[in-house]
Amino acid sequence: MVKYLIMDVDGTLTDGKIYMSPSGESMKAFNIKDGYGIHDILIPAGIIPIIITGKNSDIVFNRCKELGIERIFQGVSDKVKRLKKVTDDLSMVAYIGDDNNDLPCMKLIKEANGIVGCPFDAVETVKQIADFVSTHRGGDGAVRDFIDWICE
Repeated sequence: MVKYLIMDVDGTLTDGKIYMSPSGESMKAFNIKDGYGIHDILIPAGIIPIIITGKNSDIVFNRCKELGIERIFQGVSDKVKRLKKVTDDLSMVAYIGDDNNDLPCMKLIKEANGIVGCPFDAVETVKQIADFVSTHRGGDGAVRDFIDWICE
C-alpha cells in the first residue's frame, strides 16, 4: 500500500526546460494531466503528495498550492536526509524522479520494498532501477501515468 508519493520537479513534473525572459524571469510548464492525477486521483485516494526538489521556485510553490500539495521541500541538497524526515515507513513510499540526483532516494525506497518510477526520458541509470517506466516524457503526463499505475 502506498501512503506517500514523492516527486521531483524538473524533468518529472516539467519537461526539464527553464524558460527565461529577457529580464531574467523564469517560467516552467506543467501538464494539466499530471495536475488532475495529483489533485483528483491521488489525494482522494488518501495518498499524500510530497515535493522534494533541489531548486527554489515560486512557480513550483504556486503550482503546488493550486493542486493541494502541502508538503513542499525546495532547495534540498540532501534528498535522502529530507526523505527520512518526511516519511515514517519507506515501504509505503512511491517515488518518481528522472536523474542521478534521485538515485540515492530511489535505491533506499526499493530496498525497503517501496515503488520507484520515472518518465520515459529519464537517464538510463534511473530507468534501470525503476519499477515503472512511463511511456510519457517528463512534463508530458509521466506523473499521471505513474499515479494511475499505483492507484489501480
